[in-house]
Amino acid sequence: MAEISKYKQMEKRTNDFAHRCVKFAISLGETKLGSHISRQLIRCSTSVAANYRACNLAQTKAGFAAKLSIVLEETDETVFWIEFALEEKLTRKSKIKLLLEEANELKAVFFAARKTLNSKRKK
Repeated sequence: MAEISKYKQMEKRTNDFAHRCVKFAISLGETKLGSHISRQLIRCSTSVAANYRACNLAQTKAGFAAKLSIVLEETDETVFWIEFALEEKLTRKSKIKLLLEEANELKAVFFAARKTLNSKRKK
């Protein structure tokens, strides 16, 4: 069996992450605040997965770097909305602990990748 490329593995990981975020968002309730956070969380988490896929189709290194920056920004926004829901007591920390850990891990991966790309482009 052929080994799955690291890019395909990350595509799957970001896709799984988006699905988990959507499920969490749906659980936030029908209040004005719950609905608002839910919409924002669905938008930015699915954008992480969609834009990461687009990175892998980029025709140039500059195009890849630009999309990767969007992925990083959307991942950071996802972290914000998860934390905001927790701060507003719309969820318990135990319920979102693993999701928040994954969000922060993805953010670190994308930050490091962008930093590496930027250092290579400066040389």
